[in-house]
Amino acid sequence: MLPGGHKRAARGHPWIYSNEIKMDDAARALEPGIMARFHSHDGTFIGTGSFNPRSLIAGRIFTRVRAESMDVPWFESRLKNALRLRESLFPEPFYRLVHAEADGLPGLIVDRFGPHLGVQLNTAGMQRLWPEIEAALAAQLKPETIILHNDSHVRTFEGLERMVTFALGLIKEPVEIAENGIVYFADIAGGQKTGWYFDQRCNRALVARHAKGKRVLDLYCHSGGFGLLAAKEGAVEVVGVDSSEPALKLARMAAERNGLTKRMTWHREDVFDELEKLAAAKEKFDIVIADPPPFVKSRKDLAGGSRGYRKLARLAARMVSEGGLLFMASCSHNMPLDAFIGETARGLHEAGRGGRILYTVFAAPDHPVHPQLPESGYLKGVMLKLD
Repeated sequence: MLPGGHKRAARGHPWIYSNEIKMDDAARALEPGIMARFHSHDGTFIGTGSFNPRSLIAGRIFTRVRAESMDVPWFESRLKNALRLRESLFPEPFYRLVHAEADGLPGLIVDRFGPHLGVQLNTAGMQRLWPEIEAALAAQLKPETIILHNDSHVRTFEGLERMVTFALGLIKEPVEIAENGIVYFADIAGGQKTGWYFDQRCNRALVARHAKGKRVLDLYCHSGGFGLLAAKEGAVEVVGVDSSEPALKLARMAAERNGLTKRMTWHREDVFDELEKLAAAKEKFDIVIADPPPFVKSRKDLAGGSRGYRKLARLAARMVSEGGLLFMASCSHNMPLDAFIGETARGLHEAGRGGRILYTVFAAPDHPVHPQLPESGYLKGVMLKLD
């Protein structure tokens, strides 16, 4: 590494940027994803990890133990640690099993749906190590199905193709998920990301605790995560809005499966358009939930995405009855928490509403955050009580 370029990595940061490395012709000639040992300019060992000369994040540290190599037993050990944590958190095998750097496996995501696994190989290093990862997953979990959701946009930064394939088995029908005492359905083959958003598990439970006897509006409801649990916990009526018919089909299936159909209404609409219609009809709800897809997919989207959150807060606040609750979330890691709260506050002001934040929330604990990589804590949300 270049003089001084080792300092962040030596303090425990899992990433090494290309401008911290002596990027000579020999380094540039290395194949993307190859395992390498990183040393400071004076030869001090920093760690072993993947190296990609074509990526801004050129190095990703896997281990700081010189003797370790990334073989099947090594991956099994990391998986055992990840599994032990999740089993201590949740009683049933439905969770994010591996959350990349926070579980010591940079670039690897594994979501567990009972006997089915959804895997994302988001770096060239993990792509090259897939045979070892696959063997370790088979040994530890004996899955029936493994789906490679290698369609994330972050793969383009690593020079990788984007595609979804089955590495093991084949499944076309939605699968059942048990979460918070309710059964949901997820399309793990063709759905968004790996098919389900485990990250909002605890936040769904938080909102549902306030739902008894209330009328609830669930915006960007997807397959019913927030709204169905609110109905189970006693909401008298839940209206779900989403633009995806396949997602709403799963929501309807779950409503029927849980005996909640009579309290659920589903609208296939653009959320902003539907909010305008509801306002014109002078509708009011005791709880409004707004959990949109990422408005800020990259830093260049920050200005436009910020306006989007502000507009959403303004329109959603108009739907909240006096003394009601508004839950707003952002899954954009490029949207800082303070900026998100600021735009939400501006939206409330523009709607002529006042209020106070009761809860500031983040992802469920099966999405831990590496302490030196706070930007990996992408999900944030606030629940406000409005005047």
